[in-house]
Amino acid sequence: MSDILLGEIPIEAIQTGMTVSYSQTITDADIKAYAGLSGDHNPVHVNDEYANSSRFGKRIAHGLMSAGFFSALFGTRLPGPGCVYVSQSLRFKRPVYMGDTVVATVKVCSVDITKRRVFFDTVCTVGGKIVINGEAEIYMPPK
Repeated sequence: MSDILLGEIPIEAIQTGMTVSYSQTITDADIKAYAGLSGDHNPVHVNDEYANSSRFGKRIAHGLMSAGFFSALFGTRLPGPGCVYVSQSLRFKRPVYMGDTVVATVKVCSVDITKRRVFFDTVCTVGGKIVINGEAEIYMPPK
């Protein structure tokens, strides 16, 4: 694989077990920006007083913000530009707080070259603990 740059991988070169990751530390600005973009102003995300009295004890990040890191990996690294999301399942296991560094990882489970589909295990962790896991299916249009 040394002659193939991630993000420029033809479907015929994608192999089971290939993995890429992305990490980002979640900030107050990230949460507020996501609330503005998504329209999700749930006070557990944006209101300190409300969140401090919630079961989480403080504000938490939107779960879909962390899950969005999978899309970044698919569209820029593996399989790369031009791919199309077909499906994504998500299981939210733990909250993500401001200051947490989320590590999103996608791993190829199988490839269907005939249908041009790549199947992935997806996981986000914080401090080595799973916060989100699931599966994704990506379509790779012919070039």
